[in-house]
Amino acid sequence: MLLHKKLEGYNLILASASPRRRQLLAECGLSFTLAEKFDCDESFPSDMPACEVAQYLSKIKSDAYPTELADSDIVLTADTVVIAEDKILGKPADKTEATAMLSMLSARKHIVTTGVTIRSKRLSHSFSVTSTVSFRALSNEEIDYYIETYKPYDKAGAYGIQEWIGYVAIEGIEGSFFNVMGLPVQRLYMELDAFIESDLLNSK
Repeated sequence: MLLHKKLEGYNLILASASPRRRQLLAECGLSFTLAEKFDCDESFPSDMPACEVAQYLSKIKSDAYPTELADSDIVLTADTVVIAEDKILGKPADKTEATAMLSMLSARKHIVTTGVTIRSKRLSHSFSVTSTVSFRALSNEEIDYYIETYKPYDKAGAYGIQEWIGYVAIEGIEGSFFNVMGLPVQRLYMELDAFIESDLLNSK
C-alpha cells in the first residue's frame, strides 16, 4: 500500500515554520496539518559533536511540542545545520554574520545535516541525513548581491540551495539535494512508512 494511503488513518502534523519543509512534504503527495508556533529552547551541549546536533535538536523540538497527541497523531520535527571546518553555522543575525558565513563557505566543501524526529502517542523515532556541498570561489560582489537580494537570515549557513546562489555557486553535491533544502524527503518517506507499520503493531 502506498504511503499516502496508509496515512489516511493518521493526522500528520508538521511542527516547523520552514516554508521549504512545507513545500517538500506537499510535493511528496503527503497530507499534513501545520502546527501552531511554539517556543523551544534550541541550545545543545557545547561538547556535542557537530554531526549529532541536528538530530538532537529535532528531538528537543518534538519534546517541546505542547499539545498532547491523540491516538491518530504523528508529529514531525526537523532541524538542519551547516557545518564548516567543524563549526556549526546557524542562522545569521545580520549582514555581517551572513557575509562571514558565505566567505567561510566560498571555495570549500561543507556538510549539511538534517535531523528528523517522528513521534506518535506510542512511539518515537529519530534519524539524520548528511550531504556534502562544494562551493566555487565567490567574489565579495556576489556575496553582497546575494545577501542584499535574498536576505537569507532565516537559513542555516546564510544560503538557500534553491535560490540564485545554488544555481551559480554550487559545483557539486554528494548526497540528497532536498536534504540541503531542509528535509531529506526520500529517507523520510521510507522511515515514515516503516514507522506507521510499527505504530500499528503497537496499537493492538
